[in-house]
Amino acid sequence: MEQFLTLQGEGVHTGRAAYFIRLAGCDVGCHWCDVKESWAAENHSYLSIPEMVKPAAQSGAPIAVITGGEPTQYDLTALCTELKNARLKVHLETTGAYPIKGIFDWICLSPKKNAPPLKENIRLADELKVIIYNNDDFRWAEEYAGQVSFNCRLLLQPEWSKREKMRPDIIKYILDNPKWQISIQTHKYLGIP
Repeated sequence: MEQFLTLQGEGVHTGRAAYFIRLAGCDVGCHWCDVKESWAAENHSYLSIPEMVKPAAQSGAPIAVITGGEPTQYDLTALCTELKNARLKVHLETTGAYPIKGIFDWICLSPKKNAPPLKENIRLADELKVIIYNNDDFRWAEEYAGQVSFNCRLLLQPEWSKREKMRPDIIKYILDNPKWQISIQTHKYLGIP
């Protein structure tokens, strides 16, 4: 769908220079998705792997973030291999709803209720980032926190349109449950992609 150099705006790696490769195609259908234009893959042009890797390698960023849409709808092995050959760390942002195929240095799993992650993907997560839209989402977050690996980082992120309403509840929840940390969509505050 698009690719661009920016700062990682959310999650554990917030603030780091990163080259984003946003793949089109998603059937998860979150009502609060901020890139709904990525859902229909047929509305976007196809690029070869070299056409994606060359600008990523030339960007100077140490990280390439493969996101979507839902990137795990595709086998990402060849793309990951070429990004790693270009000496980039490769990060994945996914719901985990499909098998993860590729070689990743970091996997951010953000589970969604309407398309839960596959069990085999949960233990692969380096970062569990749960979007908090309402108070039931804390229960949802704990359900997955009990399934990830011991070293997985746990983050709660307010859904952007509910950030003012949910922020106090998230802060209180983290103070009561300090295994969690907050993730804020800093790129939206900064006005960058």
